[in-house]
Formats: sequence, C-alpha cells, structure tokens
Amino acid sequence: MVNLNVFSQILSLIDRELFKDLVAKHKSDKHCKGINSWTHLASMLFCHFSSADSVRDISNGLRSTTGNLNHLGVGRAPSKSNISYINKHRGHELFKDLYFSLLDKLWQKDTHLRKDLTQLKRKVYLMDAGIIPLCLSVFDWARLRSTKGAVKLHTVLDYDGCLPVFMQITDGKVHESQRAGSYSFSKGSVVVVDRGYVDYSWLGDLDSRGCYFVTRSKTGMKYSVIKSYQSEALLKKGIIKDEIITLSGSSANKYNSKPLRRVHFWDSTTGNQYHFLTNNTGWKASLVANIYKQRWQIEIFFNHLKQRLKVSSFVGTSENAVMIQIWTSLIGILLLKYLQKKARYDWNLSNLVRWIDDPFIRPPVNGKNGQLQIFSD
Repeated sequence: MVNLNVFSQILSLIDRELFKDLVAKHKSDKHCKGINSWTHLASMLFCHFSSADSVRDISNGLRSTTGNLNHLGVGRAPSKSNISYINKHRGHELFKDLYFSLLDKLWQKDTHLRKDLTQLKRKVYLMDAGIIPLCLSVFDWARLRSTKGAVKLHTVLDYDGCLPVFMQITDGKVHESQRAGSYSFSKGSVVVVDRGYVDYSWLGDLDSRGCYFVTRSKTGMKYSVIKSYQSEALLKKGIIKDEIITLSGSSANKYNSKPLRRVHFWDSTTGNQYHFLTNNTGWKASLVANIYKQRWQIEIFFNHLKQRLKVSSFVGTSENAVMIQIWTSLIGILLLKYLQKKARYDWNLSNLVRWIDDPFIRPPVNGKNGQLQIFSD
C-alpha cells in the first residue's frame, strides 16, 4: 500500500498555484459535490501508484493508508460513488492541460543528456500510436471492429527525455496516418516513424517545412536509382547498400520530386534486413540506421505506461472516465521520471514504482542498506 509520506512528496512536485489557475480556467470545481479537483487528482494518482482495480479500491485504500490525508491537501477520502460521479462528469481537459503545463514548467526546464545520437545536434521526435484494447460490450463508444473495442494513443515523443509533447486519443479504428499532420514540427527537427505513417504527401510536406524524416520504405515502393554506394567499409557497419533515388508513378506526384535516400541495412543480431527511407542525403548511412533504431524508445514508453501505471484496465467505463485515467497516468509517469532523474540512487523505473508501492525497501549503497530519501542533495 502506498505510504502517504512518500505519496505527499510526489504530489508536492505539482505547483498548487499552477493547478489552481487551471481549475479556474476550466471551472472544474463548480458543482463539485464536496470533492474538489485536487482531491480528484490525488485519488487518480493513488489509483495508478497503488494499482487499484476499482473505485472501491481507491476509496478504501485512501481511508486505510497510514498517515494524515491533510498532508496530501485532501480533507477526506472520497467515497466510491463520489469517484465514479466525478470521473464521469468532470471534464478530462483539466488533467490534459496539467500534464502539458508540468511538462513545460517541471520537466523541460532541465537539460536531458542523450545516451545515443549525441552527434546529432537537432531535436528528434518519435511518432507512433499505441493501442489499448477495451471490451466493446462495456466500452461501447470505443469501437474498433464489430466485436472489439479499443482506444488509440496517437503520440509524439521528444527523444530528449522520452515523454510525449503531443497526444491525441481516438477510438481504435482511426489509422495513424490520419493523425500524422496533427502536430507541427519545428524546422530542422528529425521525425522518426514506422512505415504505417508513410504517406508521401505528408512526407513531402515535412520536407517543404525543412524537417527531416527517417522511416522504413514500403514493400513494392516504385522508384528509380540515381546513385548507389557499396563497399567493404560500409558492409562492416551493416550497410549493404546506400542509394539516392527518386520515386516513380503516383508516389512521385504526391511527393515533391526531390531525391530521397534509401539505406539497406543488415542487423547482425537478428539476421534481418531493413530498408530505411530519409530525405537527408548528407548523414552517414550508419547514422540513418541508428536514428531509426531509437524509435524503439516509444515502444518502451507505451510498455511503461501499460505495465507501471493503471492503463491496461479502467475504473470507469464512460469515455470521459477513460480519458481522465489516461491523462492522469501521463502525469504519473512524468512525476516518476522526474523522481528517477533527481533521485539519489540510480533507479530503473520498475524498481522506483515498486519502492513507491513498498517504501520500506531500502536502496543499496555499496552493498548495504541506505537511508530512505527520494531526492539527491
């Protein structure tokens, strides 16, 4: 069970004045039935950190947890009916705005050191969509197929820090290419996507805006080779062939007729071949392959969201309740990653979540148990 002393330290990361301004903007405390927006936020974050399976678990957990709820800024633990009501009727936009405000004021004010791509002095964005399956008979508003339901998280992840700078939540049947143009990338940035996003009109738009893209070329793509480079030196780096190409047929009409780069890469670990497509003709071929390799970070992010926070199952069935749970999960993972970055100890995210859930675990220091402190000095 989450210890309130630890939980209150996590909540203290949220600027209460910032939160009050957002509450006033959205008028979310109007007709609040005695459960204000802060109590609502604390309850939903408690849901994520304690892995609560129902509104009853949230209510009973807050009532039974050792500590004074006043430390959380909460007057009393809400009942399960209170939580169900506010999840259905209090707009999720408050929590969406809070996430992006915290991202701007808490997270992005710090420098994020890259573990890879250090030679690339540009912003890198990873774009993908994550599916969360839902039971259609319960969540009848989230249709994917005739017998299945789902919501889809259309996400743009900033490679520096690996948190979303954009997210649009739709029902599961909306294809990712339909939302590709929803986010405007800054000039000079690098956009990394899988081939599900390969729409030549959109790629041409990125190029005309001065952005670079790295993706995988579609099977059966029609093109003509202008130049082709092969060498033993390239092969040692896994590069089978490095080509400058132009698109043919209808694809050429959709794109802007400028040359493209197609890098044929062999992964010695898996034995698989990959064909990368980019509009940057100046990078080393090995860098193109490495840039696409970093796309895996967005898969890791989705896994953290589903496995470390409460996003694989929901405590409410209305669309608004699901949206609230997703946006508060993003707030939760932002706070966790901030703790991870500022912590005295070198935690991985799963161990940090476990420690928050069981705060009597002592992080080891030189093989011995250390003192229980969250932040470094």
